[in-house]
Amino acid sequence: MDLKSKLLDPKETVLLYGTTPPRHATPDDQVAAAAEKLAARTSALPLDGIVVYDIQDEAGRATQPRPFPFVQTVDPRSYSRTLAERSGRPVIAYKALGTLAEGAWRDWLAQTKQQFGLDFLSVVGRPTSGVKYPMPLSRAIRIAAGPVTGLTIGGVVIAERHTAERSESARLLAKSLEGCGYFISQTVYHARPTLLLLRDYLRDCRGAGVDPRRIVLTFSPCGREKTLAFMRWLGVNVSAETERTILGAANPLAKSIEICRDNLRRILDHAYAAHLPLGVNVESVSINRDEIDASIDLFHALREVLLGK
Repeated sequence: MDLKSKLLDPKETVLLYGTTPPRHATPDDQVAAAAEKLAARTSALPLDGIVVYDIQDEAGRATQPRPFPFVQTVDPRSYSRTLAERSGRPVIAYKALGTLAEGAWRDWLAQTKQQFGLDFLSVVGRPTSGVKYPMPLSRAIRIAAGPVTGLTIGGVVIAERHTAERSESARLLAKSLEGCGYFISQTVYHARPTLLLLRDYLRDCRGAGVDPRRIVLTFSPCGREKTLAFMRWLGVNVSAETERTILGAANPLAKSIEICRDNLRRILDHAYAAHLPLGVNVESVSINRDEIDASIDLFHALREVLLGK
């Protein structure tokens, strides 16, 4: 079954692997080599697809300084095309809207399909709220999901945004009506926000008479204090207790894999799990070899949990 069918079929399970493009101005042969390495690393994994993130500076995200300096990457569409060619797997490319106006957005979408041959796009909004942009996220999704583009459109879900004051569940429902066929979550390091969101999302879908869209839950191995700091800067809920548990372990990476596995078990151990199409995405965004290798171990651990639900 192809990736589009799997994403949209609630009876199927979806397994993804997320990565970031090489740095901007990386020579073409080195970009190709990076894609070859990732293709080889994941060749034995039963993946349905690869996710390529669109890395932005996001200076307005938080008051704290960014733990790692921002480095621009090659165009995610270009790297997605290279990865698809080298791996033989479908690729979901992320696109951060930034300050694009509608005309430029339409041109970008046409180019994405015609020049880069992509079929899947996850549309990302802006990290800074309260700023007026030339094109609302809702409008961008409706345009991207239109019949002209030929793209299967997804969105991003952040469980930590689901509060009494600002319902992430309502946002998911609205985005699905605008054209999103699936959602990929921010990295999960604390199960409870995701538990509450999934419960309320199923309730809201039933109330609206709408079938819930697939939600792919993202997990990432982490064995370093600076990597944890970066996750927290991105908005990932990493408690002080979780950080102490990981960094105080004899094998921090093994402990992080154990925590991710237990979090997925907690999320699936609820009645809603039988009524929501879920999936797993394992991120590998670290430049450290041990954390990269650990992503493969994490994939196997989470797949066992997901298939054993």
